[in-house]
Amino acid sequence: MKVLGIDYGTKKIGLAISDDTNIIAMPLNVIDCNENVFEKIKDIIKNNKVEKIVVGLPITLSGNKGKRVQETEEFIKKLKETVNISIVEWDERLSTRFSERILNSANVKGRKKKKKVIDKIAATFILQGYLDSL
Repeated sequence: MKVLGIDYGTKKIGLAISDDTNIIAMPLNVIDCNENVFEKIKDIIKNNKVEKIVVGLPITLSGNKGKRVQETEEFIKKLKETVNISIVEWDERLSTRFSERILNSANVKGRKKKKKVIDKIAATFILQGYLDSL
């Protein structure tokens, strides 16, 4: 069983996928929100035999649910209407900051280069956190 990790954003959605044993999360790709997001996710589920989705919830450091959480919950609601597999909500606090640190330590220079990969790296952190909890 594979698990798909999602880092939802209003402009881009980062995706990560687990290995078959659910031990390692790996970056997959980034979907532009101008594309047909739900159809692309359905294709990924089918092509990779995904049986569960983990979506990061951007809860604030103080534990509050702000506007971004509401937007993510709306995305999850639409996703549940589109796919027929289990969807888990996962606290994603600091996943983007950790992703930025990884890219900085790997000497990835330039804002454009970082923007291309940061969302799928964040999705990988979200998914790995979930897999570690298992």
